[in-house]
Parts: sequence; C-alpha cells; structure tokens
Amino acid sequence: MTSRISFASALFALALPLVASGQTDPAAPAPTPTPAAPTAPAAAPLAPSPNLVAAGDIVATLKSSPHFTILARALDAAQLTAVVSSTPSLTLFAPTDDAFNALPPALLAKLLSPDNAPTLQKILIYHLVHLDLDTGKIKGAKGSVASVENSQLQLDGSADVLKVNDASIIQADVKASNGFIQVVDKVLVPADVTLPSASAAIPSTSPGG
Repeated sequence: MTSRISFASALFALALPLVASGQTDPAAPAPTPTPAAPTAPAAAPLAPSPNLVAAGDIVATLKSSPHFTILARALDAAQLTAVVSSTPSLTLFAPTDDAFNALPPALLAKLLSPDNAPTLQKILIYHLVHLDLDTGKIKGAKGSVASVENSQLQLDGSADVLKVNDASIIQADVKASNGFIQVVDKVLVPADVTLPSASAAIPSTSPGG
C-alpha cells in the first residue's frame, strides 16, 4: 500500500548573598545571611551544525552526509524515499542522527520495524511542508503551517534561534534540487499519532501536544 501511493495521501553569574558592613553589637546574634537569589539554569547549547551540503535532491543530499543515516533509513523503511526525492517544492525539517538517538532506544527500534511502517510514515511526513520554505519566510514572524501529514507545525522566527514546535533549526536553507532542508535537533511527533509501546515514550512535540 505504501509503496504506490499518491503524494497527497501517503506523505502522511553566580548570585552571592550580600553581607552588611559596619559595627555590630558583640552580644547580638550573628546576622543571618540573605539567601542567594536562585539563578536560572543555563540554556543548553545548540547542537553543532552538521554542515550539510546540497548534493542533488533532498534524499541524495541527506545520504551524502554521515549525520542523517537514521533519517535516510527511516525514509526507506516507510517507502517514502522515491516520492521525497522526486516531488518538487518540498521543505524537510530534517532531524539529525543525534536527534533520533535522543529517543528511547526501544521506541526507535519499534518505529523502524516493518510492523510500525504506517506510524513511521506519519511521523516523517509531519516533517514535510509542500512549500519552498526558506528561513527568510520565518525570520521575524510567528505562525503555523500545514505539514504534509495535515497537522500544523508552529514556526517561531522571533528570536535569534529559529524554532519549529520545540525544535531548533541548527542549520538553515540547504537548497536541494527539489526544495529546502532545514536541519533540526529534535524529532517532531504529531498529536494525532499514537506511538508504539516501548519501555519509555516521548511526549508529542506538536503545538499544544
């Protein structure tokens, strides 16, 4: 079924306490230091860019890099490689191998198994937009765009780091022959997908999910 499906239907500074200065009464109890104000946790550094370089169509470009082996394997397993290679005007939000490896190992193994190909296909097409979506259309704006899976992706270009849902774009605007690749640091899961049971699961990364 999934091998011959139409594009529309199948591309589913550390704060210290201040000590008062001046004379104190020796008999008086020692002053209690003012507790340090809590400091916000440091933001996690962005994953390094994989330095992806265009090398033909979207899939050929992914396969030319050692950082997208799981995504390329997933596209093959979901029988999406041919259509993603040949359909024009696509944008793929492409998770790196590090992003896939952040999933619970048991869950990733189940997603890649033949029994879960329909679920994997829906997850993968949630990363696709049928538009040439370069970051010039995202920067300085916030809004949603429909994925090929039909669920909405929330784009946020209001800060220095561009976001899609809660994933960061760590390399932008890789121009393949049939569209753009925007490299992201997380796997996106639409709210209407039920993940296969595993020893652990990941939360939905769709807006409001």
